[in-house]
Amino acid sequence: MRTIRVETSAATILLTEAPEPKVRDRQTGEIAKDAVSGEALMTIGVVYIEEGESALIKVTVPESGVSEGLALGAPVSLPGLVARPWESVFNGQQRHGVAYRSAAVTPAAFPAALGATA
Repeated sequence: MRTIRVETSAATILLTEAPEPKVRDRQTGEIAKDAVSGEALMTIGVVYIEEGESALIKVTVPESGVSEGLALGAPVSLPGLVARPWESVFNGQQRHGVAYRSAAVTPAAFPAALGATA
């Protein structure tokens, strides 16, 4: 399936859910691993704001890409953010969506325009 690079330079991205291990199998509690490196994967929740519109999304990040100093509600950077459309059949029902993955999650600063006063 094709991955689509997400341009984030004009967006404000705020952390809404702290990093936690991505669970591969809910019944066994098995943690998801990167298919190539074998590294444990984490998920974070963010609000992605661009051009007056916002969306809550979950992003998968390798464990080594989670930076220190992350704070809920604070701006973050998601270098190498990609979106991958997916679809599957579960219990006879067709499901589809978009999965997001980033190389890392690091603290960022609010854009200057947001902090300016009139």
